[in-house]
Amino acid sequence: MRLAALRTRMIWALFVVFLVAVLFCLVMSYIIDIVLGYFLFDENFFALMNWWTIPFLEITIPYPIFWYWAFIAAFIMVLFQWAIGPAAVRAAVKLNYVDAKSGGRFYRDVQELAGKADIPMPKVAVVNSPVPNAFVFGRTAGGATLAVHKGLLDNLSNREIRGVLGHEIGHIRHRDIIVMTLASSIPLIALMVLRGSLYGARGASYSGRSSSDSDGAGALIIALIAIAVVAAIAFGLSLLAVRGLSRMREHYADAYSGELTGDPRALSSALARITWGLSLAEKAPSSGLRSFYIGDPKQAASEVRYIRDHSREFDLDQDGVLDERELVAAMESEAKREKLAGIKASLSTHPPTYKRILLLYDLAEELGQRRRAKVTRDEAQPGLDEV
Repeated sequence: MRLAALRTRMIWALFVVFLVAVLFCLVMSYIIDIVLGYFLFDENFFALMNWWTIPFLEITIPYPIFWYWAFIAAFIMVLFQWAIGPAAVRAAVKLNYVDAKSGGRFYRDVQELAGKADIPMPKVAVVNSPVPNAFVFGRTAGGATLAVHKGLLDNLSNREIRGVLGHEIGHIRHRDIIVMTLASSIPLIALMVLRGSLYGARGASYSGRSSSDSDGAGALIIALIAIAVVAAIAFGLSLLAVRGLSRMREHYADAYSGELTGDPRALSSALARITWGLSLAEKAPSSGLRSFYIGDPKQAASEVRYIRDHSREFDLDQDGVLDERELVAAMESEAKREKLAGIKASLSTHPPTYKRILLLYDLAEELGQRRRAKVTRDEAQPGLDEV
């Protein structure tokens, strides 16, 4: 998957999320105005709506007079999600912040790669966990925190660690920590509205049985069910778009790491080790945090379960260890064997590991071709002392 194609698909995914959010707010505005019109103006459903004539078509349609309230409410909820996000992550994960003295080579590598990427130096933290993983979070690129698990520092080579750091710095460089926080708030809002309307409909049905105004209760229940249906559709569409956007941004950060470090194979090797290590983890983080990590423990366990049980079949050199190429071949075989692989992939926050590694293989080959072409050009142009 080429970077230009990835950028185009990311733009389309963002557009879909934005479009679903706008349509959701508009439809909710219509339903609310219809309900208020029914109760305040004696079943005159469109009493609160204005009428707008579409230019050139001579068609008049109603539009809700209080439409802006839906957008204001949505904006406040998105802003709230963005504001509390970092605090929620810090509350869920115990971070030990390090500096140049206590962080050693790990800290210096972050400093070097951040400088090459032309981004502010992020705060650096270590999580005291044996599970190999890493993530970034923050409200802005300038206030980002880059955190790695102790298990990653202990089990990966320095070359592989640099590949992981390049990936996380790619997320900061491309403002993914902001984009994904804001985008993921759309399905969350739709889910909250869905649950609220269903609870409200159930409460209205109970109160309607004991009330003399059964017609009013019935109208309210219908309206709440309509809101629930709209919210369910918005939740499904926005969730698919956000998950797709998340997978594409993981691919993009992988490619950026390869470009930044000049060593795509380092990250491909790291991803193989991380996926295998995550599959052995006894406890996965909460579902709200899994999308932050470079590898999803739940997805890794699913990818590796069958492979681990049939490791001898995939261990081509019979050395007792699956290297990255053997793991890629095994995962690709497992994806073809699994009937629900396509559905599972569309609902995941991370691309399948073997696809990420294959992309890095392509990038490594492309970088090698560039280096060879540069050497050829340098040889064809003699230095000044040779002229």
